[in-house]
Amino acid sequence: MPDHSPRRIASLQPSATVILAEIGELDRVVACTKYCADVVPEIIARHCLILSDSWTANAEQIIAAKPDLVIASVPYQEKAVIEILKSGARFLGFAPKTLADIYTDIAIIAGIVDASHRGKEVIELMRQRIEQVRGRVARTERLKVFCEEWGKPLIASQAWVAELVEAAGGEFLGAPGRKISAEEVGRMDPDILIAAWCGAGDRVPLEKIVADRHWQRTRAALASRVFCIRDEYLNTPAPTLVRGLEALAFAIHPELFVRPDGIRQITSVSSSAAANRVL
Repeated sequence: MPDHSPRRIASLQPSATVILAEIGELDRVVACTKYCADVVPEIIARHCLILSDSWTANAEQIIAAKPDLVIASVPYQEKAVIEILKSGARFLGFAPKTLADIYTDIAIIAGIVDASHRGKEVIELMRQRIEQVRGRVARTERLKVFCEEWGKPLIASQAWVAELVEAAGGEFLGAPGRKISAEEVGRMDPDILIAAWCGAGDRVPLEKIVADRHWQRTRAALASRVFCIRDEYLNTPAPTLVRGLEALAFAIHPELFVRPDGIRQITSVSSSAAANRVL
């Protein structure tokens, strides 16, 4: 039978590149974003054409790549979607919110490239790892966790992160993906604060945000349980989330899990600043 699956894929979002790599189909990627190399370093050696991402897509760039298929995912801008459609390429767009959505996206991409069996394996491995962690923390105390994906404005992490926090033994504070004030977070008094800013890698200035938001007297700050987790480990809706889960598990229950790569912890809070803080 003839193979009608796409041979030349332009990936406008790291999550799609990760999924294609995990199912063994990275050879099909002929163009991707500069952010894809953060989660799939082997893409660098393939000399792919570098394109703008789903937020800033450019029709001329896509046309130059001559793709059979363009894969994009949230976040989108309306004008970026128009640019993708203007290119005339077949377009597959995703907007996952939950882990179930992400499993479905993996299955869809795997099916399109005729690798459904491998897609099922990848999904099952993700599920197994999440359940392993969940089982290990089943009898532990639930700690309150605030996890943010952006700092200005302050936005809580997405629903799939909330699910991972729960699996790792925490209670996720705030509404996933919604704006929240620093004052409201302070009143919730989280046991653990986690920052994973989109596009920031592991460069979130933890000491500065604690001071600027007057969080010095929160349980998290007083116990130095303020963490930065690499952006791509929590904000890439793909199998990479397993790394984010491992980082969350360590942050919440360091007595049960070893410190993984991709997590950084605050060292201390200024005693004078803490003393002057009135909640």
